[in-house]
Amino acid sequence: MTDTSFLSWPFFDDSYRRLAADLDAWAAATLPGIVDAPGAHDDVDATCRALVKALGAGGWLRYCVPKAYGGMFNTLDVRSLCLIRETLARHSGLADFAFAMQGLGSGAITLAGSDAIKAEYLPAVARGDRIAAFALTEPEAGSDVASIATKLEAGPAGQYLVSGHKTYISNGGIADFYCVFARSGEGAGARGLSAIVVDADCPGLEIEERIEVMAPHPLARLFFQGCAVPEANLLGTRGAGFKLAMATLDIFRSTVGAAALGLARRALDEAVAHTRERSLFGKPLAEQPITQERLAEMALDIDASALLIYRAAWVKDSGAPRVTREAAMAKLYATDQAQATIDKAVQMFGGRGVTRGEKVEELYREIRALRIYEGASEVQKLVIARQLLSE
Repeated sequence: MTDTSFLSWPFFDDSYRRLAADLDAWAAATLPGIVDAPGAHDDVDATCRALVKALGAGGWLRYCVPKAYGGMFNTLDVRSLCLIRETLARHSGLADFAFAMQGLGSGAITLAGSDAIKAEYLPAVARGDRIAAFALTEPEAGSDVASIATKLEAGPAGQYLVSGHKTYISNGGIADFYCVFARSGEGAGARGLSAIVVDADCPGLEIEERIEVMAPHPLARLFFQGCAVPEANLLGTRGAGFKLAMATLDIFRSTVGAAALGLARRALDEAVAHTRERSLFGKPLAEQPITQERLAEMALDIDASALLIYRAAWVKDSGAPRVTREAAMAKLYATDQAQATIDKAVQMFGGRGVTRGEKVEELYREIRALRIYEGASEVQKLVIARQLLSE
């Protein structure tokens, strides 16, 4: 039985407790029919499309966009996003991925899009009719966003031309549009970036190669070969792309920690059930002191992670313009400790723990990428230290 006592913490009121309970019930009833269906893991593209549709029909994607465009709240509520990601991840890493990318992929539109752009894309995101993607990473520009080389140049009247190469793009190949960050040349490094929406059917956009990773998700390399995009698709002002990327990550970085927390909670649930059933030297594993020590460590790290995550979310929801330090701490600690927690669960399962088809083996593969994307653990330490030194 998953521990939900954290929902009584001061970060939450009854509306959040209802959200968590309602989504948990929906996920238990709906997700197995999608993620456990025959062939679901063989065709992750189709499975993710089905998940986005289901999440839209269930009303959960409304939390990814503002109320004016079909969303739940006037502005994005980070505590809700975190609760949703934690709950979905506990049930299915792929379901969490599908939800998260609708939010991250459209987040720059929410923050900086014109009214017309918001009206064009956001209602469809909330319904699950359009799949979103966040196109930031390049072969030589991952955590170092200021090194982006993809170009945004003046084109024919009323258009920009986008040229360059993106890689490890989530939803690459299944997205209906990409929020692309590119070098527009207003200044050196971070000062010369802009963001623009590129539709998936734009001539010159090619999905060059799908990327296979240890926990299958839709990922691809994108090539932009002089894609002509309307000037109206620009997000915010030219040269403000770096700030927009950081502001978007400022919202969603805490939710990465929440997804890790959901995976860790599931690992603890699996471990507790297993140690009660499995005997060693004539008594259940759960009665072995070393097992109790490991379970205590797992529970401790889970609660510490939850405190950091929901502190960051609460601070943001309380009106803080930026929560860079808090979000970095939450993402760093929760993802690192979730991997340690899941590793303990795998160890308790013994040979079963590394057997394909076991839930803890799936969790082991799912957690690893969370310590890399949206800023690797090492980068989060730099973010925290630099903010500390600047005070």
